[in-house]
Parts: sequence; C-alpha cells; structure tokens
Amino acid sequence: MTGAELAAAEKLFGERLGLARRYVEHLATSGLERGLIGPREVPRLWSRHVLNCAVIESEFTHGALVADVGSGAGLPGLCLALARPDLTLILIEPLERRVVWLEEVVDDLGLTNVRVFRMRAEQAVDLVNADYVTARAVSALATLIPITLPLLGGSGTLVAIKGRSAAEEIEKAAKAIKKHRGRNPHVRVLGEGLLEEPTTVVRIDVGAL
Repeated sequence: MTGAELAAAEKLFGERLGLARRYVEHLATSGLERGLIGPREVPRLWSRHVLNCAVIESEFTHGALVADVGSGAGLPGLCLALARPDLTLILIEPLERRVVWLEEVVDDLGLTNVRVFRMRAEQAVDLVNADYVTARAVSALATLIPITLPLLGGSGTLVAIKGRSAAEEIEKAAKAIKKHRGRNPHVRVLGEGLLEEPTTVVRIDVGAL
C-alpha cells in the first residue's frame, strides 16, 4: 500500500483499518485460490477494489439497510460493512463457493452487521426491503435495474458503481428506469482528492419525492 492509499484507508476505515487489512489478506490468499480474485488484481487490491468501494460509504444515511447484489468477493458489501459499522449489509450472491467464502470472512472479521443470502436477486424480493441497493461489475444498468430496484420495496435508492460510460448507461436504461418507477438518475464522482482514481456511481431514487 502506497502512502496515498494508506492515508485514504485511514480516513475511510478509521479504527477498523486493521480489519480492512485482514480482509485484503483474505482476498489475496483464499480469495485468489478460490477464483474470487484474479492474479493480476492482487497488487492493486487496495486501489482498484477496496478503496474504490469503501469511498461510496458517503452515499448512505446512518443506520441504513443496504443490499449488495452479486456481492462476489464482498465488493462493495464487506468494504461498506467495515467502513460503516452503523449500516446493516445483506450480501446477495447465488454461487455457493462465493457464499461459503463470504461467510468464512464475515465470521473471521467478527462482522455482526452482515448477513449473506445465497440466492439470485430476483429470489430475494420477498425477503429484502432495503433502504439502499448497491452493485458493482454485475451488468449494464438496463439489465441491473429490474433486479435491484424491486429490493427497495417501493422506496429507496440504487447506488451502482459504474465506469466512465455511466451517463451513456443511464440513457440506454431510460425505459427500464421508467418501468420500475425510478426517478432522478444521475452520476456522482466520489473520492476526488482522496483517491488516485475517483469512483463513479449512478444514483437512482424510487418512491415519493
């Protein structure tokens, strides 16, 4: 971890930086061995993955229930659970080997604010009524909206981590946004001045103004 990355990690994780380091160790060892992380990603776990995800913690209100769809290696769900112990995270992941790994890491880190559901997002609709739903590297926004917005139970916000084509994805997803009663879709750039590469997110609200 570079000096700049350490400064960012200290700001984002505070007294839980030690737990964040342990999480990164899990990613670099068992996460790599079980195929959750590719070998090329190990040298940039902090910059490209963990800090990139943790910086979105500023988007969530205190004590919120957040569903992470397609959680995979816990990105961004576990990063948020570490940065914001006041949040409750539901990690939704259909693949058993990933679920087993997530549960092992949650137990090892002693994260009492995390639950792991082995299922597809569509199957979780009747079980989850989240304040926010988030996702990273799951699918294009037009495909993501039908599987995420229903988890908000009619009111809440999608905070999806996206790349440079975020605005274009919003345009292509216009019909899906309207169909699922989404409103005020917009792009936000987070972590400027803190991260070498800031994080781009798309926010879409659901429910009353």
